[in-house]
Amino acid sequence: MSGWLALSLSVEASQAEALSDALQILGAISVDLGDAAAEATALDDTPQEPFPLWPRLRVTGLFPESADAGAIAAEAARLASLADVPPFEVRLVAERDWVRETQSQFGPLHASPRLWVVPSWCEPPDGAVISLRIDPGVAFGTGSHPTTRLCLAWLDATVRGGEHVLDFGCGSGILAIAAMKLGAARAVGVDIDPLAVATSRENARQNGVAAEFHACPLPADFQADIVVANILANPLILAAPVLVRALKPGGRLALAGVLSGQAREVADAYRPALELAIGAQEDEWVLLTGRKRLP
Repeated sequence: MSGWLALSLSVEASQAEALSDALQILGAISVDLGDAAAEATALDDTPQEPFPLWPRLRVTGLFPESADAGAIAAEAARLASLADVPPFEVRLVAERDWVRETQSQFGPLHASPRLWVVPSWCEPPDGAVISLRIDPGVAFGTGSHPTTRLCLAWLDATVRGGEHVLDFGCGSGILAIAAMKLGAARAVGVDIDPLAVATSRENARQNGVAAEFHACPLPADFQADIVVANILANPLILAAPVLVRALKPGGRLALAGVLSGQAREVADAYRPALELAIGAQEDEWVLLTGRKRLP
């Protein structure tokens, strides 16, 4: 085989996850998400975290060169329950060692004073106090996105030992795993995506911690000293009653996935139980933090 076939389909952001799953079912060896309005990029560009903020996404699957792109596009649209076959483009990609090249783009990441995120193919740097073994993969949360780094730094400064921690929208499980390594007595992660839950459980096993992960809803009896949620502004607004109820009086809350212009609206959803303020910021992303009022 001399190369690979890259099939790129343009869809609404809300359709991207289902289409990505369909391409994998049909044999894609990798699936990449990008801004449909941007020019197509080579598949060996630095990967982005799957955090789709654009209105339309370009979903690109990599297939053997002999694959029938038109047939794959049609079947993927059917599996993803799309009304029509999306607009698509096809290009040939030279044969490469994709696994090795992808790994070469990721190295240890210093996320906070004590926390390093270290892929499994790397050794922890000298002086790394706490290493989180997390590989880039299908679930959001590898430390490369500003919102993840904001949450990790906040946990580093907040967890003192013995707390019960809730990671709402756990993705890769990185925040719950970090909480356990920082000394939390119990960490529970929940997510609406069963694949994220499975990924989080495997990551916890790889890190040797007993963090717990569940598909939503949150276990009814769980009360947390610390709640951290790294999702998006609208889900954070909708989840406010659930997160307020799960947080003990006097407990600490941190919300990420919020752009600076969305901070006021998100904070308003948590009043009067909490007064949230911007605790940290990186680029346009802010971290909202606060403490639940005592009775």
